[in-house]
Amino acid sequence: MGEEEVKVLGVWGSPYSKRVEIALKLKGIPYDYTEEEDLHGHKSELLLKSNPVHKKIPVFFHAGKPITESLVIVEYIDETWKANPILPHDPYQRALARFWAKFIDEKCMPAIWKAYQGDDKAVKEAHDCLEILENELEGKRLFGGETIGLADIAADFIGDWMELVQEAGAVKLLTNEKYPKLCKWSEEFVSIVKEYLLPRDKILAYLKARFESAQASK
Repeated sequence: MGEEEVKVLGVWGSPYSKRVEIALKLKGIPYDYTEEEDLHGHKSELLLKSNPVHKKIPVFFHAGKPITESLVIVEYIDETWKANPILPHDPYQRALARFWAKFIDEKCMPAIWKAYQGDDKAVKEAHDCLEILENELEGKRLFGGETIGLADIAADFIGDWMELVQEAGAVKLLTNEKYPKLCKWSEEFVSIVKEYLLPRDKILAYLKARFESAQASK
């Protein structure tokens, strides 16, 4: 690996991997991508060696050094390459951006995943989280203001995947009737990063196959 070479170890169908790729592409940083093909069975030697604690993707390599955890990686990218900043310069605004990214990562994402997996108790928690995000967007185009920030990247699953997950057969959590600001944010987010995203028909086919497999196994 060259002195300044940038590499991402990820999974094509992971919003966590996509966070890192979005940050790199917003910055205009070229990188090599390696697919970790089997997260549920055999994990590659590269993954186990570079992330021995959690054994999860994504893993980001810069100059041969691995960094793990998607939001940690995004902040590292922002601090290393200054163009097109993801975090604001003002310390207070930076703290707020980190707060919302942490809220999305630690509260919203687990509740949404559980709700989509059929956990009825998680549905209310997911709605509570979405309501909080809806209120936070009052008067804003994006969570980062006029440009994509850390919280927007953290919420990439909401922006890029939730509509498709629901179309594939999951409970409908995010609707324009209930969360118009969040749906408008989703449209704005996708319009900005659409060239960086996977084809939506490929994601939808993948999700439908997963739902069909889950139903068949019941």
